[in-house]
Parts: sequence; structure tokens; C-alpha cells
Amino acid sequence: MLGQVNIVVRDMAAAIDFWRLLGVEVSGTLTEWTAHHRAIASTAEGFDADLDSSAYARHWNRGIPEGWTGVVIGLRVQSRDDVDAVYERVTAAGYVGQQPPYDAFWGARYAAVQGPDGIVVGLMSPALDAMRTMPPNPPGS
Repeated sequence: MLGQVNIVVRDMAAAIDFWRLLGVEVSGTLTEWTAHHRAIASTAEGFDADLDSSAYARHWNRGIPEGWTGVVIGLRVQSRDDVDAVYERVTAAGYVGQQPPYDAFWGARYAAVQGPDGIVVGLMSPALDAMRTMPPNPPGS
């Protein structure tokens, strides 16, 4: 199920200005994260759209090249095991695995693959409170 879009940006302030000019509400965040992560949409059905700095995106997808900008499409799968199974199926078919499955700080199992035309797709299980850990320090702190 389509669950998230992460827009990875080089200049967070410019991205925020652009989205606000379009009439999109950009959420606030903790002061230390203002240059790295902002939400621009969240629905009751569980769809989220976020702005992430390219430095921060490398925390949740180590396969993203330094300075990369673009869009990551997030697919929600039903279980933690499904993240591993889908990642294995896609990489076995010859597609690039950018981020092998791992237990992410927000409590989900996460992986990322690169499809045709360089499209990046993140695979994410439901988050479990028992699996949550402290987030990394913001880049540059």
C-alpha cells in the first residue's frame, strides 16, 4: 500500500518557501531538526508526505549518495518479515538494494530498493512501540 512520499531536498528553507507558496501547510518541528525534517501532509488513512534534507535521508537510507535529491516512494507492507521478503524478491530479480532491511529508530522494519529509471522505493512495516529507539542526532550536530 502506498504510504509515504519523502521529498529529499538540498535547501530546506527554499523547499519550505516553495511549498508554502503553493498553499501547503508545513509543520513545525523541534529546533534542532528544522534544517532536516518537516511534514507537509498526513492523512487519517496513514499517508504521509515529508521534506527531508539529503544529509538526514542518508540516516534512514545509507544507499542514497551524498547530496542526492529526489523523491522516495514509501510502501507499507503488513509485517516486519514482509520487508525482508520483498527486499529479497526485488534484489534477486536484479534491482539495486539501496538499504538492506534493518530495525529503524521509529519502530518499523525498513529497507529501500531502486527500480527502473532510478526511482527509489522504501519498504516499511508497521511501527511497534517496543522497537522504538532514540533518533540519531541531527546531521551536523
